[in-house]
Amino acid sequence: MAMEAGAWRPGLDDQLALLPRPPTAVDTLGELVNSTAEHGEVFTRSWVVELILDLVDYTSDRDLAELVVLEPACGTGAFLGPLVSRLSTSCRVRGRRITDAKDAVRACDLLPRNVNAARGLMTEILIEDGWDRADVQAVTSEWVQVADFLLQPVLADDVDVVVGNPPYLRLEDVPEARMQAYRRACQTMTGRSDIYVGFFERALCALRPGGRIGFICADRWMRNQYGRHLREFIADKFSLDVSITMHDVDAFEAQVSAYPAITVLSRQRQGGAVVADTVSGFDATDTPEFLQYLRSENAETYTSASFEASRLPHWFAGDESWPTGSPARLAMIEYLTDHFPPLEDSATRTRVGIGVASGADGVFITTDDSLVEPDRLLPLLMVSDITSGRTRWSGHYLVNPWDEQGLINLYDFPRLADYYRANSGALRRRNVAGRQPKSWYRTIDRIAHGLTATPKLVIPDMRMTMHPVLDHGETYPHHNLYFVTSGSWNLEVLGGLLLSRVATAFVEAYCVKMRGGTLRFQAQYLRRIRVPHLNDVSGQDATALADAFRTRDVDAATEVALRIYRLDTLPN
Repeated sequence: MAMEAGAWRPGLDDQLALLPRPPTAVDTLGELVNSTAEHGEVFTRSWVVELILDLVDYTSDRDLAELVVLEPACGTGAFLGPLVSRLSTSCRVRGRRITDAKDAVRACDLLPRNVNAARGLMTEILIEDGWDRADVQAVTSEWVQVADFLLQPVLADDVDVVVGNPPYLRLEDVPEARMQAYRRACQTMTGRSDIYVGFFERALCALRPGGRIGFICADRWMRNQYGRHLREFIADKFSLDVSITMHDVDAFEAQVSAYPAITVLSRQRQGGAVVADTVSGFDATDTPEFLQYLRSENAETYTSASFEASRLPHWFAGDESWPTGSPARLAMIEYLTDHFPPLEDSATRTRVGIGVASGADGVFITTDDSLVEPDRLLPLLMVSDITSGRTRWSGHYLVNPWDEQGLINLYDFPRLADYYRANSGALRRRNVAGRQPKSWYRTIDRIAHGLTATPKLVIPDMRMTMHPVLDHGETYPHHNLYFVTSGSWNLEVLGGLLLSRVATAFVEAYCVKMRGGTLRFQAQYLRRIRVPHLNDVSGQDATALADAFRTRDVDAATEVALRIYRLDTLPN
């Protein structure tokens, strides 16, 4: 399909250059990237490029002159060299002239010297293949242009293949005028984003139905907050076909800490997905074996010396963080997600919540039971109260400004009023007090009074493994504790399921691990846990789970959980 005249000309780039900028700002994004390394590029190794071209089916046995391939940040031609070699072979096999492919390649880069180098590389390859020099120069001059891909007019959805290694650069490091232009151009690039998010969005928009993208790029967008809108965009309209984690692989010519992954996306309804994880030794000698697995009908997890791969029936939907883990672990998470209900479920009246945040624990928490009126003291359960696996209340209270109707009137509680006024400086400095000055003595969270007397499982926020503990309905949890209540589950049976390593595996898959491997057992991750249908838990299994919960026997709880979930083992 013919490229529109001027489709890759700078346009907005020239306009941005005229905008005022700080004296230390750089003129182009290319110069900003250039300041971070000696030559401003991180080259992708040729075998990685060849693998990506295979993954998107850009192979010389196809009529590549009829396809449109896009490289949105070409650098000096790491992708364009192998790409044009395949295009040349395809034309030779079909008796085509190279000028038949004049509309088959679109590439751009911000730096003119990169564009010149990429054109030179492509020219050299084609002339060595025996093509006429004049024809070669005619096509290469059109194939690569100086332009900012993120600021080009919206492309028609006429691209068959997009490949590349998008630049990694925090959006806040971009000069202000350009940053604002990027935000206007790319709806998914919000918050503290990286500009590669915009490259994904714009490339996806350029695809024709059935078109494919193959990028090697940092995979943090799959899990971090700034990737949320991109995940939603992909889940709504596209299919994630292949994901190869390559964090330890020597994929680039220079040593960089980029947490790279190869991601293949297509413009079609989500189908099956192949996920793979590699070891540091994964290289060109392993790619034929991986491609053979990819093209097979093998539904089992495949393990070789250098990679592990699994085939999932589909990918994970929605804008929430996508899970991480070994391919076998991801396959298990998908199976459980597809076949079992979530922990928080209206059908079983099971709810997940968090304890009270005060904004000034030094004022609101006390062990003095005579400090204020007795009915203004709420027994407060602290993390340290459950370390043994049982609740041992330490005598802490919340100095409580709430009753069943809402925030109390201080005139009704003179001792409480005197105490709050004596500490008004600390209370009024809080953000919540600034936003609601008339309620300056409130805690950040309102107290749900029925929760105190409700039996509940309490779970500390930060631990290496799940640690559910039963509170029989005697205390209110502090904000470092999450709680689970249920109108249907026996809480000791449910506690046994949550104690199991299956439950911990869900949190491991979704949460961002802290230093040392500590997990965050926050409500958003706890809600991802799947539990069996109540009717599927036999009396014998229920008794075994409750016993395991009471004795804190993780192995026994895991054994029963695997049986109920119909799993043979818990994958590593």
